[in-house]
Amino acid sequence: MAQTASLINTLKKALRAQGKTYLDVADTLNLSEPSIKRMFAEEHMTLKRLDRICEMLNMELSELILMMQDNSNLISQLTHEQEQDLVSDLGLFLVAVSCLNRWSFKDILDTYDISEMTLRRYLKRLEKLKFLQLLAGDRIRVLVNRNFTWLPDGPIQRFFNQKIQNEFFASSFEQKGEKLSVITGMLSTSSNAIIQKRIERLISEFSDLETEDASLPISKRFGTTMVVAIRPWELEAFEKMRRQGTIKSFK
Repeated sequence: MAQTASLINTLKKALRAQGKTYLDVADTLNLSEPSIKRMFAEEHMTLKRLDRICEMLNMELSELILMMQDNSNLISQLTHEQEQDLVSDLGLFLVAVSCLNRWSFKDILDTYDISEMTLRRYLKRLEKLKFLQLLAGDRIRVLVNRNFTWLPDGPIQRFFNQKIQNEFFASSFEQKGEKLSVITGMLSTSSNAIIQKRIERLISEFSDLETEDASLPISKRFGTTMVVAIRPWELEAFEKMRRQGTIKSFK
């Protein structure tokens, strides 16, 4: 099953690389677009259908398998030192995040006040970190896998945490595309675990949608940050009013 999931994820990347959509696949297989989305989401596809999609992409199934094997060498995290290098140079960090969001060389150059020479220098530095590979025609291949994450409590997560406190929450969250809900209550350990599982599924869905939208031009996408958190917590002011000897616990 793990290999099937990996092969279908590789197929998604191949479709995205050629600008193909689920609608294109639906036309090829004479199915509806919702059926194709469900087929990819459930990671269940017959060999015959897989072969027809490869034919649409002008590639052999064997090529797709080779791509999958290459993808197994992609990185899932950077080292602490590498993250520190990124966060210490905001220009380099900007280019790294742009590449993670599947921006092209031209997208970055057109959007940000960075010279072509500087951009090439940043990309070379990222290539030395094995974060990406520079290809002919200024194409960029990001060398991170689908499960790539920043280090827990690493330099970049600490950087984002600071910005989240100072910038992200400086909003009424009443504009289009914004939503903030704060819910407090008393949960058992098992109920807390259930919520955490659902958070994991939500994060996975966000990642799937980001992958699906990556083939769209950047004019059709916008930077979106989702902060999801849960923890045993009580307001400090309330905690100070507790009777001595009573403690909050999580077991």
